[in-house]
Amino acid sequence: MSEIDYEKLAEIELQKDEAEDTQSEQEETFMPPALEDPELNINHPYYDVARHGIIQLAGDDNSGRKVITFSCCRMPPSHQLNHTRLLEYLKYTLDQYVENDYTVVYFHYGLKSVNKPSMKWLQTAYKEFDRKYKKNLKALYVVHPTNFIKILWNIFKPLISHKFGKKITYLNYLSDLREHLKYDQLNIPPEVIRHDENLRGKQKGKLPPVVKVPPPRPPLPMQQFGVSLQYIKDKNKGELIPPVMKETVSYLKRKGLQVEGLFRRSASIQTIKDVQKLYNQGKSVNFDDYQDIHIPAVILKTFLRELPQPLLTFECYDHIIGITSVESSLRVTRCKQIIQGLPEHNYVVLKYLICFLHLVSQESIYNRMTASSLACVFGLNLIWPSKGTASLSALVPLNLFTELLIDFYMNIFNSRTVPGEILP
Repeated sequence: MSEIDYEKLAEIELQKDEAEDTQSEQEETFMPPALEDPELNINHPYYDVARHGIIQLAGDDNSGRKVITFSCCRMPPSHQLNHTRLLEYLKYTLDQYVENDYTVVYFHYGLKSVNKPSMKWLQTAYKEFDRKYKKNLKALYVVHPTNFIKILWNIFKPLISHKFGKKITYLNYLSDLREHLKYDQLNIPPEVIRHDENLRGKQKGKLPPVVKVPPPRPPLPMQQFGVSLQYIKDKNKGELIPPVMKETVSYLKRKGLQVEGLFRRSASIQTIKDVQKLYNQGKSVNFDDYQDIHIPAVILKTFLRELPQPLLTFECYDHIIGITSVESSLRVTRCKQIIQGLPEHNYVVLKYLICFLHLVSQESIYNRMTASSLACVFGLNLIWPSKGTASLSALVPLNLFTELLIDFYMNIFNSRTVPGEILP
């Protein structure tokens, strides 16, 4: 079958999908998505595309890799969206993450004849995503695939390497994502959720029952992941620095400062779970046993990410987001003001961590981890909003704030000393 025949077949299948969706959803009218991100600045270089919320940052997967979502239902009709700009914006977004391992979730529902990019555009898009983008993409989840996707696969098969093909996972239902990602962090469009409910209703003849979530279990006596700094302090004879942080930082300082890409790589999910279990049970961990310097690095990031409240606290979120509106020459002073307002315990732990990251950045000639690179990795592990996840537009100020903390560590932390504090 020729490429032209496949294109015609793809269009037919897409029209079938639309007919089924219309029947299932009582003739819903196609409406362009509304502006979703209140933090998006009209001066954003891709404001015309970003305002639709097609591409979103959605927290981390189970390996601590950043997750980017692409939602077709948020694409307006083609005459209202410049697809060349969409491709540029997608590359602009991924450029912030391609140096680290990352994951993409593609929500297929909502792709219609009226908003579908041309086949030529799709081919151009795939070719433009060179090795820089494909190398560290560890997983691509295609949610609610249809026959249209199968036909696309036949069209693109000659272009797609076997290695890249193995990264693609097709998921029929949203619940399948729970196995791979932190589901609650995903900003799933309501239209996609309704479509998923319709699919499940068709499968079972009725809508699925509401799943009851069991109440959380009380933490273990020596637990360190998912509990507050105060809890860890109380269980460790008043020690201000959590043992897991002290041990990972100590190990990385001795053996990892000159490792290229430190903190950029992921590690075995099962190994990370095993190490977490050991720490939570109060057992000793010998990182030499694992022969992988990236394991303590991932453990450190995981510890920060699983704190009930971010190390920089929810109260500081809006202040940190505002850093870009401060005049450049006054930003370090503003960072210092924000940090001085932290609770004493948070301040001590943050100072310990940033001191270490400053040491890592000083070895960037070997490890390639500048303050800016480290900020991209740690920014969202230090601060996130109290509801939902940080939007793409919030990344610039969050990462800038973190970069300033690392770059100007001595200046920002030199005027406040807490009794009992220690440094790496």
